[in-house]
Amino acid sequence: MSITQPPEGRPIHTTLTRRASLRWLGGAAAAGMLPASLVLAAPAAAADPDGQRLVVVMLRGALDGLAAVPASGDPDWASLRPPSADVPVAQPPALPLGGMFALHPSLVNLHRWYGQGQLLVLHATATPYRERSHFDAQQLLESGGTQPFALSTGWLGRALQASGRSGISLTAAMPLALRGADAASTWTPTRRGGNHDDLMARVAQMYRDDAQLHKVFAQSMGQQDLAMEGGAGDSGFSALARQAGVFLSKAGGARVAWLEAGGWDTHTQQAARLGRLLGGLDDGLAALRESLGAHWARSTVLVMTEFGRSAAFNGSGGTDHGTGGVAFVAGGAVAGGRVLADWPGLGRAQLLDARDLRPTLDLRAVIAPVLQRQFGLSQTQLSSSVLPGAPAPVLELWRA
Repeated sequence: MSITQPPEGRPIHTTLTRRASLRWLGGAAAAGMLPASLVLAAPAAAADPDGQRLVVVMLRGALDGLAAVPASGDPDWASLRPPSADVPVAQPPALPLGGMFALHPSLVNLHRWYGQGQLLVLHATATPYRERSHFDAQQLLESGGTQPFALSTGWLGRALQASGRSGISLTAAMPLALRGADAASTWTPTRRGGNHDDLMARVAQMYRDDAQLHKVFAQSMGQQDLAMEGGAGDSGFSALARQAGVFLSKAGGARVAWLEAGGWDTHTQQAARLGRLLGGLDDGLAALRESLGAHWARSTVLVMTEFGRSAAFNGSGGTDHGTGGVAFVAGGAVAGGRVLADWPGLGRAQLLDARDLRPTLDLRAVIAPVLQRQFGLSQTQLSSSVLPGAPAPVLELWRA
């Protein structure tokens, strides 16, 4: 479809239906005609400017929870995880959390938050999945089901839909986790020059007499304006995390954001790679907190991954796909400064299949109270449609 400039003073006439118009917009975004990668969302209920914010960070590839949060106080730790050959001699020591656990030395901001009581560590966590396929495990984690592909929408999307709220994913494509929500959008920074202001003005004029399309288009262009204010132009995790804070801070904007970071499949030379990856995660979360500003006091950040990794190193200085892992919950109101773990132990007889950290906490038991707090969902809504089959929320994640 082409749009031509009408003679001066004459209106644009079109016979496009709403559905055709939205299809054209989707095609225009895919072709790079729009100023950024935007997926238009249906209007949602107005957001409370003082309401709670939620950011979910998905670490794709399976973070080694025992490297991020070493159990150095476990009697089998030293024999299970001797120093790897690729660890630099001058590597700083792990950051103590008190008791059995510590944090990887790259997680300096998270360690400070822990000391401030604003970071909660949840160890030996997993979904119900017990195989080791990234594809299946990620599908299960995002869908919130009890087995892969039993559900085709995501737990966050179903929660948004049930509450009439809006959410945004800072990804190139809509993640499964947000599918099922009419008011879910995606955003990624553009790498094209120019803003195509003339084209956008024409599209806005075309929609001016359609109340629904005019409102949706105006919301999307407002989202782009916020991106420009945030200085986004880099697709790195820190830049996207900072931009998420800009979006969530807007009056009347989304109150839920989804972020992703990849590269966690550390089969070889894990120590050096994890130092860089965890440092990038730590910097990005700090950028998110700075961008949220005063809203941090009402924000919850959930960091999760599809499964853990093998308890012992392999022959290449890395770890293989495992089971039990770690999750983090951070925020101004989080009851942090704690490691929540029903610790299974690291002895060979205590490991799952004699190779993996045995999970003792269903990750959905962490997700459920997060959803209840953010959306005010009842236990019936949670168990019947949003997170079917999940354990009832019993964890105390926030200060009273």
